[in-house]
Amino acid sequence: MEIYMESSPDPAASDAGNSVSKPATPVMDTPANLETLQTDHHHQTPVRGQSRSGSNKGSSAAKKTHTSQIEIIPCKICGDKSSGIHYGVITCEGCKGFFRRSQQSNAGYSCPRQKNCLIDRTSRNRCQHCRLQKCLTVGMSRDAVKFGRMSKKQRDSLYAEVQKHRLQQAQQLQRDHHPQNPEEVEPLSPHYGLTDLHEDLEVGYMEENSPGGGNGPASKGGSESGGVGGFYLDIQPSPDQSGLDINGIKPEPLCDYGSNQGFFPYCSFTNGETSPTVSMAELEHLGQNISKSHQETCQYLREELQSMTWQAFLQEEIETYQTKPEEVMWQLCAIKITEAIQYVVEFAKRIDGFMELCQNDQIVLLKAGSLEVVFIRMCRAFDSQNSTVYFDGKYAGTDVFKALGCDDLIRLVFEFGKSMSVIHLSEEEIALFSAYVLMSADRTWLQEKVKVEKLQQKIQLALQHVLQKNGREDVVLTKLICKVSTLRALVSRHTEKLTAFKATYPDIVQAHFPPLYRELFGSDFEQGSMSIDG
Repeated sequence: MEIYMESSPDPAASDAGNSVSKPATPVMDTPANLETLQTDHHHQTPVRGQSRSGSNKGSSAAKKTHTSQIEIIPCKICGDKSSGIHYGVITCEGCKGFFRRSQQSNAGYSCPRQKNCLIDRTSRNRCQHCRLQKCLTVGMSRDAVKFGRMSKKQRDSLYAEVQKHRLQQAQQLQRDHHPQNPEEVEPLSPHYGLTDLHEDLEVGYMEENSPGGGNGPASKGGSESGGVGGFYLDIQPSPDQSGLDINGIKPEPLCDYGSNQGFFPYCSFTNGETSPTVSMAELEHLGQNISKSHQETCQYLREELQSMTWQAFLQEEIETYQTKPEEVMWQLCAIKITEAIQYVVEFAKRIDGFMELCQNDQIVLLKAGSLEVVFIRMCRAFDSQNSTVYFDGKYAGTDVFKALGCDDLIRLVFEFGKSMSVIHLSEEEIALFSAYVLMSADRTWLQEKVKVEKLQQKIQLALQHVLQKNGREDVVLTKLICKVSTLRALVSRHTEKLTAFKATYPDIVQAHFPPLYRELFGSDFEQGSMSIDG
């Protein structure tokens, strides 16, 4: 049973490689070829779809190598990993496809906000109007499609930009290996993570089901066996959009982890190490980072959700859901929960310190904790006045989920949503509590447990600091402590129900459930982190 909450971006606006009818005059674009960047070779870049006479494996490999050089420059529209020059601008496959479709259909998009929406990897599907305007602003045009060689001026300019991003990459590597004191940290590079440093972590899920889209391996025909254990997660570092400048933060007294032992029952060092200290400046920065990451990876603003509470299902609509076959309703809920989890994955990737964990531990934490965070986020979409939750476009009560055949689980989920909503957590508090739960250091199969513990304790202190500032530390902390065990009980109950469903409908699960959902709740982890007793 998976209910939730906040629907994914409109599939019609997704960046998947949807088939579209060809225009009367075909428009083609040429992937960037940097063979001519440093020396003026006398050959032309082949147009896509044409073969070059006399080509061989060597030239093909060289082209791939040179093309990959330009991918160090992020997409000029959304900051995702680029794939070449498309319609005159360096973009990713997603923005290329979006612009192509907008030109073929002569679409007239409108902005539901102030026509100044942030367009990045996570939010680009939310507003087609602002995305198209950004495409046009940076120079995308059907008339800008290039054929043949670049001019020397173009080559020099492009080569300089490649070199700039290589320098940023080298500087980031140096910072990673030689971290500075928090007071000395420079503002984060706006292109952090858009290099090839972690391409081996790209285990992307299908683009249309991803909050950020992108041209991940799924577009290359990715199979279930791809990636680490077949796990359908794109854990390539995300572009940093924080814009946080902590140069002006002055050194403050240090907080001692040791004085907060037992603050949460699931966080304690296991090897006898002395707990480290952290400055208040570092706590402030971490809190801002996590809060902004949360805001950027929520499918809806809280204000938007609150404005839609009047949109409840009519009785005839409720009856339609109730009469759905059990397997159909399960499939629908599996899709919804997978969409929500994709946003949780993006949230995790943006948390300072998460991408520095080893790849195994990143996957362990996401497998074990992503559904718990989905339940936490559910409180944003829960209307406590009439006990309904946002699901599939409207607010739904427990009766909508009757066809699932697990009324007890549905009741517990709704009770949890109601109990969380009455705590009235701020967005910042939700963000920090979500991060704390996600970084739980007691998960089975962690390889670098102490490293995870240290990160979790920093988040713990940042949460405590925010609650202290808001003047409600003791009461709220006690309630949140109780919620940790409740979350684990909910996930355990969900696993039981899913196991029973899979026993009855194994072919449905294998053929129709999203691959990410199957990987998250597969049998390999049911005896591990997913069955921890809260």
